Parts: sequence; structure tokens; C-alpha cells
Amino acid sequence: MSLMLDEARNAPERIRGQLERNRPMLAELGEHLRLTNPRGAVTVARGSSDHAASYFAYLCMKSRGIPVASLPPSLTTLARAPWQLQGQLAVAISQSGQSPDLVATQQALAAGGARTLALVNTPESPLAAVSDIEVPLFAGEEKSVAATKSYLATLSASTQLLALWNQDLRLQEALAGLPERLSDATRQDWSTAIEALAEVDRLMVVGRGAGLAIAQEAALKFKETCGIQAEPFSGAEVRHGPMALIGPNYPVLVFAPTGPEQAGLLELAAWLKEVGARVLLAADASVAERHLTLTDTGHEDLQPLSTIQSFYVMVSGLAEARGSDPDRPRHLRKVTRTL
Repeated sequence: MSLMLDEARNAPERIRGQLERNRPMLAELGEHLRLTNPRGAVTVARGSSDHAASYFAYLCMKSRGIPVASLPPSLTTLARAPWQLQGQLAVAISQSGQSPDLVATQQALAAGGARTLALVNTPESPLAAVSDIEVPLFAGEEKSVAATKSYLATLSASTQLLALWNQDLRLQEALAGLPERLSDATRQDWSTAIEALAEVDRLMVVGRGAGLAIAQEAALKFKETCGIQAEPFSGAEVRHGPMALIGPNYPVLVFAPTGPEQAGLLELAAWLKEVGARVLLAADASVAERHLTLTDTGHEDLQPLSTIQSFYVMVSGLAEARGSDPDRPRHLRKVTRTL
């Protein structure tokens, strides 16, 4: 068994502990945010953490109605942008909290007036040290280069923060049952995807809404663990330029969990099939045309977590079927320090 697979399967228990340990602190933070009422937010992250930031941004904009922008760290480290962020929240996300560009950017955002928050998995990190508030992810040590449980833990921490900030009792109740639902997601049989993708060299991954962050993460994992040139797209974008890529049997993985985006994604999947694509549709058990079954989390905002949980188990098996080592991707290291 790969470390990646073992760590992915460990995510539900890690998240169970995280939700319990962080609740008092995040409830207090949520109350503070309701009182101060930030008029906007910015995120700073790289790689998988940036995909998690996209998930946070979408849910924050949907529930709070404030703009959330992802800031390139180079605007600080290279361009020396004069940040003016009074009354805004700056959220930095990192597994290690060690990358100099993230640390420098968080410091600059604080100097520009932002209230700074860091979601970090490594205790006593430089990023946490320069932030006003640290939200520990409690994912435990992650030895595989390919992040899994730390990514899922970032999503759950982000959702718990928003649930408490918004006093959303329905989402809080769904979060209480999330670890059990994620355990179920690890047991979903996605072997159809392994068989379909064992020989491909490229594919498209499609999601929408908060699920676009999952499509981005899945595409990255296809690249780093399987050597597949995978590109993520929103379901709203595919019929524009990306359709020029589609030829006979071109593989497309469509994530279509329950929620307001599902109908459009199911329609898109049917159309892609009509024009010759080899479609793999991931949807809930009520969708007869699905190829891959998604676990119901009890809340649409949490569906991306069960989706990527099942995906991680599948892509680990796909990597091994292709003769790749998902724990040691070529040219990559666990901690990347960018300037």
C-alpha cells in the first residue's frame, strides 16, 4: 500500500479530531468576524493549498456576499505592491508554513491593514508566527509528496469557520457527520476509472461552483502521481475554447455532485458523449447514467470533500496500475520554498 493511499484513508479520523479541537476557537473567531464584518478577503497559497483557497473563496462569496481574491505572492516579493487592505481578511494556506513568499506576503498584507489568518498543518511554522490567528489543520504528519489528508483537512477547517461565522446550523450539523461520510467515500468502487485511464496520456477534468476547486486538485494529482497531462475546467467554460481539444474517445472526467450545478453538468456530460468524448461521470446514486458513485454528505457545500476523498483512493490505484510511485513523483519534494 502506498503512503498516499494510507494517508488518504486516514483523513476521516483526522478530520473528526480537527472539528472537535478547533470548534471553540473558530466559534470565537466567527463571533469576531460578525462584529468586525470584513468588507472583503484575499487568499495566498500555492499548489493544492491554492485549490483549497478557491473552495474557501467560493463558499465565502456565496454565503457572505463579499469579494474574495487570490493574490499572486510575486506581487509582494517581486513587484512590491502597496497593499491597502484595511477592513479586509487575509487568509494564507500552507501545509508546511515554510515558503518564504507566503510568509513575506502575509507580513505585507498585515502591514497594509488586513486581519491575517493562517491555515497550517505544521505547528510553530513561520507563516503562523507572522499571522494574527492560526487555525491548525491537525492532519498529522504527511509523508507522501502527494498531499491528501492535509488538503481535505483544509477544506473541512474552511467550512467549519464559515459555518460558525454564518451561524449556519444546518451546515454545522452536516459537519458533525462528515467523518463517517468520508469513511464511506473511501470505500466507493471507482475501479472503472482505473480501467478507463490506465493508458491515457491526457484528459480533461470538469467541475463547477465549489466543485471547480476539486477539478483543479484532481488535475494536479493526475499530473504528479500518474504523469497524465490533465487540465481542469469549469463546466461553464468547456463549450468555449476547450472544446477544440475534444476528439474521438478523448477522456473527460466530470464531477457532478448534488447541488445547483448538477443539472448543467449532467447536460454537459451527455453532450460531450454525443460529440465523441469518453466521459466518466461521477454523480450520486440517483443519477442512472453515472460511472462513479459519490457519497452523499448531507449538504451541498460538503460534496466536494466526499468527491475528492473517493478520487484520492482511485488515483493512488491508477498510479500503481501505470507503474508510477505516487509517494515520490519525479522532480518533486514535499516542501517547496518559493521566493
